[in-house]
Amino acid sequence: MATRKNQTDDVLAPVTLAVGQEDLLLDRAVQQVVAAARAADADTDVRDLTPDQLQPGALAELTSPSLFAERKVLVVRNAQDLSAETVKDIKAYVGAPVEDISLVLLHAGGAKGKGLLDAARKAGAREVACPKTTKPAERLTFVRGEFRALGRSATPEACQALVDAVGSDLRELASAVSQLTSDVEGTIDEAIVGRYYTGRAEASSFNVADRAVEGRAAEALEALRWSLSTGVAPVLITSALAQGVRAIGKLSSARGGRPADLARELGMPPWKIDRVRQQMRGWTPDGVAVALRAIAEADAGVKGGGDDPEYALEKAVVTIARAARSRR
Repeated sequence: MATRKNQTDDVLAPVTLAVGQEDLLLDRAVQQVVAAARAADADTDVRDLTPDQLQPGALAELTSPSLFAERKVLVVRNAQDLSAETVKDIKAYVGAPVEDISLVLLHAGGAKGKGLLDAARKAGAREVACPKTTKPAERLTFVRGEFRALGRSATPEACQALVDAVGSDLRELASAVSQLTSDVEGTIDEAIVGRYYTGRAEASSFNVADRAVEGRAAEALEALRWSLSTGVAPVLITSALAQGVRAIGKLSSARGGRPADLARELGMPPWKIDRVRQQMRGWTPDGVAVALRAIAEADAGVKGGGDDPEYALEKAVVTIARAARSRR
């Protein structure tokens, strides 16, 4: 999370602009302002607002002088979705902000609502960049920064192992760093990460399967590529895909009943019965048959029957996702 150098570094600046689509960083930008405001005044009034809650004229009411002269933090989420009239209100306000009020605008960036971004920047807003992390190197940098922020050291191998094991979600990565630093003394190395997170990378194969059988092809392919890049064996992925499709086939042909009864009949835990019921909504018997053939072909491909195991898996994932939508 980086603050623009050409803007004020005062956390309690009249206007803070948090730009990007990384939820964790956006939340931290808000928390930083709220914490600073409450350090200055424990009775700070914090209002967290969505576009539908900030109707035209509402900003004037929220920023009007208080009888008790209390400090306020006004957080406006998804500012790019504000109505044109409300945008006019905010543009006028940022040009003449009220003392002891911190306005925090959370904006996704991009072309939508760009006029509001330009107006806030022109008015000298403090800006915090909250970009979505899309590359492994960016996640690695994030993990290193988390350890530094907590005053702890971790070896480069440990940071890489943590990214490989936990995945792309920054909240999970931040939580993992927090857990390790609270549980372990001294430098955190690769062996320590391994003890805590053994099996996490392998579990990603089931993430691929879940997304595929739910018809979410793009997300399934993203999860597949990440799994392969972190060293998950292709045979584990074909196995997870087969388990996912077979579970749908079993449940679709089973007699109706309570999850507990079906669990005994099908040999699944009750929680899985509920999950598979949600996943099977778009499936037909023909779809299950098509998906199973695709998995068999992929399994042969990853076991030496093809030249490109990755392509074989991608083809199977796309076929399964399409089959999941055969009833829609």
